[in-house]
Amino acid sequence: MATAEHEVLIRRDAMSVYLYLLDVTNLPVWRDGVRSVALLKGSEGTKGTVYRQMVAGRSGLSIPAELEITEARPGAEIQFRITSGPALRLGGYFLSTETAGTRVRCALEAPPEGRFGFLNRSAFRSRLLQRSLRSEVAQLENLRAVMELQPAA
Repeated sequence: MATAEHEVLIRRDAMSVYLYLLDVTNLPVWRDGVRSVALLKGSEGTKGTVYRQMVAGRSGLSIPAELEITEARPGAEIQFRITSGPALRLGGYFLSTETAGTRVRCALEAPPEGRFGFLNRSAFRSRLLQRSLRSEVAQLENLRAVMELQPAA
């Protein structure tokens, strides 16, 4: 199973960062490849809520992907899973308060595809998947830039 983590320090309080992340409709603002997000079922920002994202596919066309919130602890963590779409993922945002702001760590993992997915992974495909995960978590840098440019609430 491929995994990746990245963390940034954002000069904002933990609740501001948490609430921004919990509003999944903000993803297109700071995540490359996410074109739009809409609530599919549940109450916004609560455990079990499902969102439909339109993500950029390899051909440039938009592909639907469903994201489910699996854990939401105010000011501390948001966990999710991508249940359908071009890439299945499990992940989360983990927040901790520091003097200078909020440290945000994003962790992602890509579960093996299918019952025997681990047998089908060539070394080349594994490296591509690992590179993709590292690129995804590194987008926290975009989150920091977007949040620090906004006026403090």
